[in-house]
Amino acid sequence: MADITRRLGWRHLRGAPTAHVRHHRSGRLAHDGPGLSFWYRSLTAALSEVPVDDRELAMTFHARTSDFQDVTVQATVTYRISDPAVAAARLDFSIDPDTGIWRGAPLEQLGTLLTETAQQHALDVLARTPLAAALADGVASVRERVAGGLAAEPRLPATGIDVVAVRVVALRPEPEVERALRTPAREQIQQEADRATYERRAVAVERERTIAENELASQIELARREEQLVDQRGTNTRREAEEHAAADAVRAGAEAARTVRLAEAEAARSLHLAEAEAGRSLRLAEAEAGRSARLTEAEAARTVKLADAEAVRAVRLARAEAEAAREVGEARAQAQAAWLRVHAEVDVATLNALTGTRLAENLPHIDSITVSPDVLTGLLSRLGGAAAAGAGAASSSGSGSGSGSGESA
Repeated sequence: MADITRRLGWRHLRGAPTAHVRHHRSGRLAHDGPGLSFWYRSLTAALSEVPVDDRELAMTFHARTSDFQDVTVQATVTYRISDPAVAAARLDFSIDPDTGIWRGAPLEQLGTLLTETAQQHALDVLARTPLAAALADGVASVRERVAGGLAAEPRLPATGIDVVAVRVVALRPEPEVERALRTPAREQIQQEADRATYERRAVAVERERTIAENELASQIELARREEQLVDQRGTNTRREAEEHAAADAVRAGAEAARTVRLAEAEAARSLHLAEAEAGRSLRLAEAEAGRSARLTEAEAARTVKLADAEAVRAVRLARAEAEAAREVGEARAQAQAAWLRVHAEVDVATLNALTGTRLAENLPHIDSITVSPDVLTGLLSRLGGAAAAGAGAASSSGSGSGSGSGESA
């Protein structure tokens, strides 16, 4: 956009090197070219600014293939305005003399023209191409067809537009179709991965089998060597036992000879000791016999004296014991006689009570006693008879005492 400055009713325009400015004053062309700078009056000036640099136009549109599948085309067209005078005459590139802003939208018109032209050629080529071929080779074919179509379009040179390059960025189907198309490739990749996994497992199993066989061979070799070691150890043990047995036999023979010699020496020494002991014992026996004879005579006399004294003492004790027994017997007889005399003077009821008391004292401990109705009836009848007899005796004694008192009065 041009840079416009206001000064005392005049306007100053300063253009850019990439913008072609056309200045008409009173219907005549006053200034024409890129990068101009000049003064003008806004009431009499007609200004146009045409960009002459390369511009990128990105476009996205939908198309349908021969098998009725919707695809999205993303493309970019690079263009430039090669003839600004023709473009300014065909399109509205006029700008406001006071602000320098385009009065219309010329670039949008160019974009619509290029987009519709490119879309027409892309739709034409995709409508005769199936989806698989369009996805495989559609980018190149669409780019060539669009580039050729834009180059052969007569309206573009008539508008002063040159197409520099055409690029087709992407050609995509719908998301569901794209996922469905990716499935076979993914399955194939998965199959390849599974096959690689199975081959790796097979190699691992083969290696494990080889390792197991090596371990088994090692174990067999170790078992064989262990068997040889056991045989050698048995042979060594047997030889060692034989050597020990021979050494023990030699040692036993020497020990037996030494034992025989020791036994003979011990027997000879024992014989000498027995003879000496017998002689000493004989001498001691003779001396002991003489001493015992002398001691026996004195002991016999002393024993006779002790026996006589013991006999006298026993007679005295017997007499004393006999006297004491006689006196104890007399005392018991007197006590018994007195006890009988006392009981003879007591009545029968008192004797029965004393007998019961003495019997109760000598009876064993009784926890409980059961009295039957027959026994209880007999006891009650006896108690009733005894009570009646006691009452009669009391009345008779009372009457006797009364008569006696009267007589005494």
